[in-house]
Amino acid sequence: MWPTHRSAAARREGRAVSAVAGEGHTLQTHTESDPRPDRDEAAGDTPSAAPADAVAAPTGSLANPDNSADSPAEAVRELAASAPVRPDSPTFRALGVRDETVQALANVGIEHAFAIQQDAIPIALRGSDVIGQAPTGTGKTLGFGVPILQRIVGPTEGADGRPQALVVLPTRELGLQVARDIETAGKLRGIRVLPVYGGRAYEPQIEALTTGVDVVVGTPGRLLDLAKSKHLVFTGIRILVLDEADRMLDLGFQEDIEKLVKMLPTKRQTMLFSATMPDPIVALSRNYLHRPITIHATHTAETGPNPLTEQYVYRTHSLNKAEVVARILQARGRGLTMVFCRTKRAAQKLADDLDFRGYAAAAVHGDLGQGAREQALRAFRTGKIDVLVATDVAARGLDVTGVTHVINYDCPEDPDTYTHRIGRTGRAGAHGVAVTFVDWEDLPRWKLIHKALGAGVVDPPETYHTSEHLYADLDIPAGAPGTLAPEQRTRAGLAAEEEEDIEPHRRPAAGRRRSSGGGGSGRRGRTRGERPDTPARTDGPGHRSEPAAAEATGGRRRRRRRLDDGAVVERAADTGKPAESAGPADTASTGEGGSAARRNRRRRRRPAQARGGNADPSIDPGTD
Repeated sequence: MWPTHRSAAARREGRAVSAVAGEGHTLQTHTESDPRPDRDEAAGDTPSAAPADAVAAPTGSLANPDNSADSPAEAVRELAASAPVRPDSPTFRALGVRDETVQALANVGIEHAFAIQQDAIPIALRGSDVIGQAPTGTGKTLGFGVPILQRIVGPTEGADGRPQALVVLPTRELGLQVARDIETAGKLRGIRVLPVYGGRAYEPQIEALTTGVDVVVGTPGRLLDLAKSKHLVFTGIRILVLDEADRMLDLGFQEDIEKLVKMLPTKRQTMLFSATMPDPIVALSRNYLHRPITIHATHTAETGPNPLTEQYVYRTHSLNKAEVVARILQARGRGLTMVFCRTKRAAQKLADDLDFRGYAAAAVHGDLGQGAREQALRAFRTGKIDVLVATDVAARGLDVTGVTHVINYDCPEDPDTYTHRIGRTGRAGAHGVAVTFVDWEDLPRWKLIHKALGAGVVDPPETYHTSEHLYADLDIPAGAPGTLAPEQRTRAGLAAEEEEDIEPHRRPAAGRRRSSGGGGSGRRGRTRGERPDTPARTDGPGHRSEPAAAEATGGRRRRRRRLDDGAVVERAADTGKPAESAGPADTASTGEGGSAARRNRRRRRRPAQARGGNADPSIDPGTD
């Protein structure tokens, strides 16, 4: 909704009524060979509450030893839906889901299906291909996760260890989240779920694949790497899921997706989920899905923001934005808050500024290592911090319950980005607040967003941190300072969340182990801050030159080792060097090391002297 400037008290009085009126989440189901739904032929409306997309499950996976398991209380807190389900919503048992899955979901407080689950699960259980047009935040993960669990064989049921289902998605964070959800739903059967993504070492993922997994969830790049190295075998795949397909295409993964799909068995079930249906997605579905059934959610990125989210737009000055944010974060009733910035530098700068002001804030962007990103996300989910500053790419697919406020620090680029950003709040039938800053130079862009969404404030009011309407709109205490009072600093902060020690990832190709610690992917991992103190070479003691050898320039490491002092030369000789390599060591041991060293230096200098045409007979390598 686009509110007029009314008081916060009046808004609170009207929330109970609007919650009842806006609780339903209508879906339209279409059966057709053309994946593009005909919006005029709705099969029926199914009212139900809109849950958070795939409830988050506890960390720790049978196939992911990197994560430690949370306590049962934390699992229930993260998995349980935060909004009531309509009494007439069917249970998972009524939808034909097997008893073990029903019980596993009931153990974490989930018994009734949400709207998209209610429509998708029966269709998927029949084995039909499915297209689900639904954004993040509608419960679609269990919409495809439950059918996956229904059709695969568990470890105690005769599974041979080959992956039986493959879920491809755009980001690491979404991959971890989906893997946790599927694993939790299949916990009683011991289903092994492996998240596969970049930024981690290959070895643990290869070890898990060797031991045996049932479901693989991953990003296209790492999946291709493991498949090309023959560590990931697709011959047992029965189900393929493409989650957030439009975002994968936005990130340039179309070619990788097509390569992956061509590696899979042709006899399989395919499910595709996307918030929007641009032409490339339509073409993708026509090429790789067989007579799909389309499930269209009425509330998507194309139809606009959630009406339960109160949206405010302010025209602000770039030098005053941080001050305005510092006041908004003191609004009454504020919970977890996400702030979106256009650039990585702006995100880090704002997070540092808020931390200096006393707020428990952290940044998530592409310049951070994977360990630092996961540390910030864990701290945000567990409440150690309550402000997460992120870029659009880093936050794609991120789903956290309890987000009450979203702040667009920079004006979004387009209507889809705007809808995806503010869709992080107002989920599961709850109310949310979205605040957008529009600089003077952003006014043309904002007018295009306003025109596409068909509602809202065309000309945002000029706003500073001292503007009275800012305090009235967002229920901010009068006279709120720019820093948080010491007695209000109750969060543990980012430092309370331990950062995992993540190795630089290594490609699993044969014969590359010796070089993986130097250049290539390992070095890229260090420049991103993952292991800054890892030695460049760790293959053996010989890779570290002694100080005397380090003074020599222009020579090779092997030659400098042979020219070192007696102890080092003898050690090199003991390691079983070829006869010609051991020669200088024997000469050095008889007292003629100086002559040997002169001879080596002459050989190195000779090409340069020959090119200059100035050879000196006094240093001819043939004379002693």
